[in-house]
Amino acid sequence: MRLGIACLIGFLFAVGIGGAGSAAGSSGSQSDGVAVVVEVTGLLDPVMAELIEDSVEDAADVGATLLLFRVDSSRSLVSDDRLAELAHAIADSPVPIAVWVGPNGSSLEGKAAQLFAIADEVGIAPGIRVGDLGPPLAGLADYPVAWANQELIRDQALGWRQLISEGVISCEPLTIDELRDRYAEAGIPFEADTVRVPPAQEQCIAPLIGDFLVDLDHLGFASDLVEVDGQPRLQPATQVQFRGLPLIHQLFHTVASPPIAYLLLTIGLGLMLFEFFTAGIGVAGVVGALSFVLAGYGLSVLPFNVWALALLVASMVAFGIDIQTSVPRFWTGAGLVMFAVGTWGLYDTVSMSWIPMVVMIGATAVAMFSGMPSMVRTRFSTPTIGRDWMIGELGEVVEDVCPDGVVRIRGALWRARVNRATPVTAGEQVKVVEIDGLWVHVEPTEGAARDYRERRR
Repeated sequence: MRLGIACLIGFLFAVGIGGAGSAAGSSGSQSDGVAVVVEVTGLLDPVMAELIEDSVEDAADVGATLLLFRVDSSRSLVSDDRLAELAHAIADSPVPIAVWVGPNGSSLEGKAAQLFAIADEVGIAPGIRVGDLGPPLAGLADYPVAWANQELIRDQALGWRQLISEGVISCEPLTIDELRDRYAEAGIPFEADTVRVPPAQEQCIAPLIGDFLVDLDHLGFASDLVEVDGQPRLQPATQVQFRGLPLIHQLFHTVASPPIAYLLLTIGLGLMLFEFFTAGIGVAGVVGALSFVLAGYGLSVLPFNVWALALLVASMVAFGIDIQTSVPRFWTGAGLVMFAVGTWGLYDTVSMSWIPMVVMIGATAVAMFSGMPSMVRTRFSTPTIGRDWMIGELGEVVEDVCPDGVVRIRGALWRARVNRATPVTAGEQVKVVEIDGLWVHVEPTEGAARDYRERRR
């Protein structure tokens, strides 16, 4: 396999990737057919599987000369039967299919690596990883693959240098005679002293997708060797069209990402909990319900642990028990522990970065220990709902009020204050005498001291 004659001689004409979307971008002339470039990134979920299948069909319908998949995928979420269908579509495509793993930092692993190895040509960029194929898939066993020495990458992923040195990626050395013939064909003077033949390792990589495309003349992509400012360069002669997911499909593909599904689930549960303690249905409830629905779709695609999801839901119930008082109590701490454990074990066989986990656990702790109780109590203290009915009500002291503490009134916990001269202890009965913002002022039912407010009145 030879990748990028331009890369080999050091003068590359880079074809930049346009923005993904349903509209197509183009470059080059229109005299030598059309090459379609499709991006397959992230997890290979049902949305991406449909994109691959539709791209193969559409490339044949529009008469494309080449279909190129730009791939960065480390795991498949579709069934083996579905992968076999995709393999059959790729192998039987009337349009030549090539795969480029890039750019720098990309990877192609697992069942996705087995699927795309069926393509007619596979190229790599520097800094990529390929491997960890896993057990051979029955539906793909009959197709020729691009990886040599597959057993070497069966249980491990190798970097690009190792892939070349171990012979997993085949590499044909470029000779000075081949360069001379290419120059002569283009009518460009060839000066051997000024031309450097790069090492074999450099010949097997394509830093940019354009470097890979311009060397696919054997698959139908035409390019011309021209002289620009006295230097030879490869110029595409085939029109290039970039295609991607429609907007709604992009949304569902994004939602099926492990961190996004987790964030949506947490936000949805938190907003629905907040709305549960407020009057009527507001914006928070609508946004929370929408986030919860989108998270439900993501979890339906991703492998998750039921027990971890149950812990996340149970943590919200625990938070709700204490949310009526702004004093963090046992259930708030228990809820945070359940939330952290549920976060850690939410996914099965797929990984999620520690960054969203730490950020969301910290945000939840702040919200449930201080933010949520204050917001809920503020909404209950608005004139729409009012708390004047509490004046004169009797309650029981839960935590000593000296002068601040907690009392229970009609089964609900409230932060309370009492005259400093008459502290009350847990278990005693008190009466509400005044409402002051988020606090209730109480006095013991017997032996209450007169304070400045009574003297003023």
